[in-house]
Amino acid sequence: MWRDFRQSYSNSHDLRTPHLHLHVPGLMRCVAPLMIGLRDDNEHLPPQAPPSRAPEFTARIFADGGWLHDGLQLEHRPQQEQMARATAAAYDADEVLLFEAGTGVGKSLAYLLPGIIHATDQSRQLIVSTHTISLQEQLETKDLPLCRRVFRSTPELAAYADFKSAVLVGKANYLCTTRLASALRDRQELFATPEHSELQRIADWAAKTREGLRHELSPPPSPEIWEWVNADSSACSRKHCNCESCFYQRARARLRTAQVIIVNHSLLFAHINAGGAAEKGAARGVLFPDDFVVLDEAHTIPEVATDHFGLRLSSYGTERMLKYLFNPKNRRGLLAKHGGPMDQQLVIDALEASEQFFGFLREKLLVKHSIVRIRSEGAAEPWLDEPLQKLIKAVGARADKLDEGPARDELLEQRGRLKTCQTGLRQWLGVADEGSVYWLERSGRRQQIVTLRTAPLDIAPHLRDHLLERGTSILFTSATLAMGGGIEPFQARIGAEQARAVVVQSPFDFDRNMRVFVAADVPLPSPGEARLALAALTDYIRFCTLRVAGGSLVLFTSYQDMRHIAAALQEEFTAAGRPFFMQGEDLSRTELTRRLQEVGNGILFGTDSFWAGVDVPGPSLSQVIITRLPFDPPSHPIAEARSEWVRDRGGNPFNELTLPDALMKFRQGVGRLIRSATDHGLITILDTRVLAKTYGRLFLGCLPVAEHTRLTMANRDTVFLPYN
Repeated sequence: MWRDFRQSYSNSHDLRTPHLHLHVPGLMRCVAPLMIGLRDDNEHLPPQAPPSRAPEFTARIFADGGWLHDGLQLEHRPQQEQMARATAAAYDADEVLLFEAGTGVGKSLAYLLPGIIHATDQSRQLIVSTHTISLQEQLETKDLPLCRRVFRSTPELAAYADFKSAVLVGKANYLCTTRLASALRDRQELFATPEHSELQRIADWAAKTREGLRHELSPPPSPEIWEWVNADSSACSRKHCNCESCFYQRARARLRTAQVIIVNHSLLFAHINAGGAAEKGAARGVLFPDDFVVLDEAHTIPEVATDHFGLRLSSYGTERMLKYLFNPKNRRGLLAKHGGPMDQQLVIDALEASEQFFGFLREKLLVKHSIVRIRSEGAAEPWLDEPLQKLIKAVGARADKLDEGPARDELLEQRGRLKTCQTGLRQWLGVADEGSVYWLERSGRRQQIVTLRTAPLDIAPHLRDHLLERGTSILFTSATLAMGGGIEPFQARIGAEQARAVVVQSPFDFDRNMRVFVAADVPLPSPGEARLALAALTDYIRFCTLRVAGGSLVLFTSYQDMRHIAAALQEEFTAAGRPFFMQGEDLSRTELTRRLQEVGNGILFGTDSFWAGVDVPGPSLSQVIITRLPFDPPSHPIAEARSEWVRDRGGNPFNELTLPDALMKFRQGVGRLIRSATDHGLITILDTRVLAKTYGRLFLGCLPVAEHTRLTMANRDTVFLPYN
């Protein structure tokens, strides 16, 4: 069953604490298991299982002339066989494995087939985590059904054909019928009269929906109402809910019996940060006792993990949390029903203190820049600390007066969230952790949301604690794990220096199917040449995109450059009959990619997220244009602090951090072009630093072909010859 993950990807609060946007390692555990919903005190490590037949059967499945080849007439790929054998051995030995598998190796089957066999034989669960929606779709709708066909085609494998799979979705995406019934019963205390019709619309939909997932309701439910009826609450539990009628509890039951569970990286680390299997007391496992994990698209793991093993507390989330207790504008909220005037006044006091605190940060520190690093304590007075402390005490006292039940549990949960908020504020104001970087962000349509952030400088210890040293097999796999010709930098970054690492090349014939052009006369992107450089980029993009009959993906590193060039060229593209698409115009990456595939000759402009995960086979993507080498700006607090950290240890930040990251991202961008054995097309690089700088040879070395053609304004009409 495929689930649409768009909202859980785009709304980070669905993947974290929904009201606070908050991560505090070691602090979230007091409340997050209730919100995320993995905790089950009755779950224990399973008894000793029989030996796994995964290594034996994997060898027979993937061998030349083996079951995969003969039974389903699928092509034998030596690289796929090598990966499958290595993966099966890692599963069996509960070891960590890093495996770079070039495009076309067929890595999904190489880890799924051994994984399903191992999970079934050992009564364990295989967790498969990906970064993109498109890969999750591929796994659920294509690869897992193909696994069933493999198992059913061979009598020796028939016992594995009935494996179960499930998709792990954040609790906030599910409707809870218990909370819905409570909201309907208490609608007068909780909602203003105009909101009653929206609540009734959700109730009517609840009688028809199959899965109770938010994205199934169109138009989407009001966030203010959905907050009161979704499953992300301690009121939604097996203790209070009917497992036959509660959508989340039904999904959770399916999860417990699944051999394969698919999740995205962000939700995976939200669960890990909440305690995961360790929080349940399991000696082995990451999310569930005794599970084992595949991290596909693993090149993104350091970035995703960095984002989650830190603090994220916003003015918007804090206000939502407080107004959930009591909203002074409409006199509704949890304390309107279960509290009194004194309790409600405490919420009003906290709201005023919150506005004072975040308003000060916005007006004093975030006027000139939207991101500001904090280097020392005392960035603001702790105006919110005392109001939160009084409210925590009052909410706890109200909960103690109630009998056991959903209302009491929900009040206790809100008290836990208030405590977590208070602790996060104290931590951020104290700037006490030398191993973290602290900063402020301003965001939102009106740039009024203020977010307090921290992140670890070194992610490796966190990954070792929560992944690598959990006594179970962890597979890191991607088409791009190596940086600058070696996989060692990635190993060091994730703390897996002792793990086995393997690199196998793509089976595709790149020399036959790919041409590479490098512009030699675009001015270098220096301040003095910025105007000339932008004009030259615009001219080259016009020439190259209109010269190629199929589709083109133009990858930028700057939103400003992308918008400037789009404004200059969009009318010309339209006049030439070329559909034009651009990131940031209300369509998701998935939808933009789908449209590029459909039209056949479109031109798509994209930045950061479009360098990876875009999968458009065939002539609909015949050219990838790289406008600039993808160096991350060194001014972001994380990059700046890590550079200082490396420099203080006597290292070179450019060589150890900036360059390896850019090389990996460059490889990802180039990898968007050839997606199947029959694909062909052009890579056009418009950044002359690959020719002018000493590090340029490393970027050229990342290309899957050895030769490239120098392109200039003078020769381009004769040398730029696209495939027809």
